[in-house]
Order: sequence, then C-alpha cells, then structure tokens
Amino acid sequence: MPRMIFLNLPVTDLRRATAFYEAIGAIRNPQFSDDTASCMVFSETIYAMLTTHDKFRQFTPKPIADARTSNQALFCLSADSRNEVDEIVGRAEAAGGVADPSPKDEYSFMYGRSFEDPDGHMWGVNWLDMAAVPAKPVLANA
Repeated sequence: MPRMIFLNLPVTDLRRATAFYEAIGAIRNPQFSDDTASCMVFSETIYAMLTTHDKFRQFTPKPIADARTSNQALFCLSADSRNEVDEIVGRAEAAGGVADPSPKDEYSFMYGRSFEDPDGHMWGVNWLDMAAVPAKPVLANA
C-alpha cells in the first residue's frame, strides 16, 4: 500500500472551507466528516482534514497559529500541465482564496503558482517535466 499523507488544517468556518476545497477539486469524504471536520480527498494518497478550532485543539495543547499572519508550513500539489496549474489557482481565487501570494516558479522544466485558502493556509501548485530537469541542482535554496 502506498504511503498516504493527511494534513490537518484548523479552519474558522468549516462550511466555507469545505466549499473552497471542493471548488479547487477536492472531494469531501462523508465517511470521515461530521459537523466538526471535513475529510477532503485530493487523490488516493493525499487528504486534507479540515477541522474546527475546537476539534483541532483535541490533538495539540499548542496554540493555533493564525495562518494569515504567520506561517509554519507550505503545502504543494502537483499538476499535470502548466494549464492545470493556472486552472487550479484560478478556481482557488474564484472560490475566495488569494492567488499568487508568492512569486511564480518559472523554469523550462517547471512551472508553479500559489494560493491562500480563506484561512490563510498557503498552497503551491506545480507542474514538473522530470525528463527535462537538469542534472545539476537548479534551485540554490531548495
């Protein structure tokens, strides 16, 4: 079985967050969702668990950071083409997110853009042509 990843994101408005992630292509799995959490499925191996702040506090004693003013993590989804990168970021913006809070990645072998969800969580969307990746490191800070 391939290894899976489950992101747990605290959200201030569960219905709004669920609608946002549905708008960018995730599917809500009702089997693992209720009035405190929505399990959003991106693929067979990638899930985002959107949780109310009260629910999120059950998993950690640490304070919940405000993702609009601080950043602890950046998430990135792959795309099958440059056009799909633009489509996902466009859908995110149309659904109430912020398009391109970070500079675009523009290389001959890679194209990437970003968006923030309504709670300020930052996501990247990248297309990568592995066959065209140079043999030498290209990203000095990666």
